[in-house]
Amino acid sequence: MEWHIKCDEKEISRYVFTPGDQARAKKIAEHFDEYHLVIESRGYTVYSGVYKGIPMTVCGTGMGGPVVAIGIEELAHMGANTFIRVGSCGVFQKGQKTGDVVIASGTVRAGGTANAYLPPIFPAVPHFQVLRALVEAGEELGIPTTVGIGIAGDAFYAPREEGARDPMIGAGLVFVEMESDTLFVVSSYRGWRSGTVLASDGEPGVTKPENKEADFRTGEQNSIKVAVHAMWKIAQQDMKK
Repeated sequence: MEWHIKCDEKEISRYVFTPGDQARAKKIAEHFDEYHLVIESRGYTVYSGVYKGIPMTVCGTGMGGPVVAIGIEELAHMGANTFIRVGSCGVFQKGQKTGDVVIASGTVRAGGTANAYLPPIFPAVPHFQVLRALVEAGEELGIPTTVGIGIAGDAFYAPREEGARDPMIGAGLVFVEMESDTLFVVSSYRGWRSGTVLASDGEPGVTKPENKEADFRTGEQNSIKVAVHAMWKIAQQDMKK
């Protein structure tokens, strides 16, 4: 039995979605053909079910790198090896708006958890099979996506030097959130597959505008659709091996 996610390993699929928001975990599970609550333990909310014949699991991790690392380590002990984070993010580039769907092609490592696994010089990048499946899923579903590099850090309210990110924004930095760096680095270290798809919850310079909540929720549902379809595609590829 794991220390934090206390459940029967038979309840966990190899294909796992890892949103930070526990409420979003249930929203993802509701896209399955059938699902049930597995466990609520130490802040982790886990659902498992079946989508088009493929067993899948969702684990709402909570916010930040440490809980993501612990969660995916314990899920992997129970048989998981493919992770897709379905999250929210802020954005930087002109023209990006609330509700946009963003697929991470890499993440600047501004958090600390991943440093316990690999040195900061090692890049935080998704597994190519997962990245490709996410991009193809968006195309097949007719959901526009932005693919690009973001930044992830642990301290939401930490003071930041004004303009410190400007060179990266000028180089095309697309998103900011708190978990993808950890997901990518831990997965690389352990030999797992991972990817990240996000819904923008704001606009450049504007965080979580109250009058755009409906737009964000539409983007959230679109990101879930992309993630679930991508995971199904990966499962189909695995069945052919």
